[in-house]
Amino acid sequence: MTTSNNRAAGQQTSAGRSSVPQKVGSTRTLQTVKDDEGHVLSRVRRTILPGGLRVITEQMAGVRSACIGVWVGVGSRDETPALHGASHFLEHLLFKGTRERSAMDISVELDAVGGEFNAFTAKEYTCFHARVLDHDLPLAVDVIGDMITNSLITGDDVEAERDVILDEIAMHDDDPDDVVHNLFAAQAYGDTPLGRPIAGTDASIASLTRAQITRFYKHHYRAPNMVVAVAGNVDHASVVREARTAFGRNGFLSGDERPRSPKTSAKARKFKPGTIRAQRALEQVNLVLGVNGLTRSDERRFALGVLNTALGGGTSSRLFQEVREHRGLAYSVYSFAGHHADAGMVGVSVGCLPDKLDQVLEVVRDEVRKVAEDGITQEELDRGKGQLRGGLVLGLEDSGSRMSRIGKAELVHDELLSIDEVLARIDAVTLDDVRVLAAELFAQPEVLAIVGP
Repeated sequence: MTTSNNRAAGQQTSAGRSSVPQKVGSTRTLQTVKDDEGHVLSRVRRTILPGGLRVITEQMAGVRSACIGVWVGVGSRDETPALHGASHFLEHLLFKGTRERSAMDISVELDAVGGEFNAFTAKEYTCFHARVLDHDLPLAVDVIGDMITNSLITGDDVEAERDVILDEIAMHDDDPDDVVHNLFAAQAYGDTPLGRPIAGTDASIASLTRAQITRFYKHHYRAPNMVVAVAGNVDHASVVREARTAFGRNGFLSGDERPRSPKTSAKARKFKPGTIRAQRALEQVNLVLGVNGLTRSDERRFALGVLNTALGGGTSSRLFQEVREHRGLAYSVYSFAGHHADAGMVGVSVGCLPDKLDQVLEVVRDEVRKVAEDGITQEELDRGKGQLRGGLVLGLEDSGSRMSRIGKAELVHDELLSIDEVLARIDAVTLDDVRVLAAELFAQPEVLAIVGP
């Protein structure tokens, strides 16, 4: 879909998430976008395979690429203390070889067609993704299906990859931005899965055994807990056939389980306010100052998007102008909002010279106080909406971003909103919506994390 024209020229239909459960083996059309002449620009369809595996595709006009992502509903927040880091460890191990392919075979097959292939682990999900030319999609589906359902997870691979992950943890420990955000989460959520770093710690990774990781794999990597999302120049029926074959190994699609429902909560869990510090021999001080936020299903998240943009979402934002442009106190300053099923955070991140720390904190707190007391201006509201609209549409120009949109919507959200529906919700935000939300959020006790000399 050429989304830049889709409001003016598109006829859009959207089924969202029906209250009637979809039967195994059935297919539904969730969204269709047509131009004024009736030509299909985009169509989103979903099929549920035996065992509860969901296959969702977005057919996009005018592209020659296709992107597949297998979204697994497991992340670091699903780990006990004894399994801390298991999700990320397992993500690495699934690249190490299957009964049909060695690790080299996996790499060579996708490199040979110019494919882009990777994976990532988050707090609440893991994703394996590949982007290829449209005619090479069957290969990508088969390779990822083989990895997901047929991996060996040998003892030798566990030991070899253990050292790789320890190196990765050391790399993150050398990045003050990573350290300060991990500290912020640790203070906010304490010794809980949301408060722990995704990759684990040196101690937790050193203690994980092959048996523990294998049990974790068998428990979580199951069809009802997965979504196969594909976007680009694709045919839905063909993708379903390819997925049925690729994921049909080892009885993976057997059973009569239904897809797992997304976890949602209207109220965010509590933050633990306070200050946490870590000493590092650095030239800069990095800090994160924040409060409790909104869950990903909270309807006020659109108002929060506008608020975040006005406060620190770009070079015209209040924080950038006041902290960097007017006072020259820092090079990097921005605000952010993060969302989980039952938690959220809103904060400000700054990197500055050590002797500017007190001034930076004073200015940041003053700007936050002004927004909490007075809200934002009409000009800031309009500019914030425009920035969100542009970022949304421009961010969905390629098959990879479209794949992520439909995959995450199916796995972790209650509904798949069309582009027009999202734009309408952004347009509906009022000055009063932002003012009330800012007053509520920024009246809460704060968390402050500081890393530096």
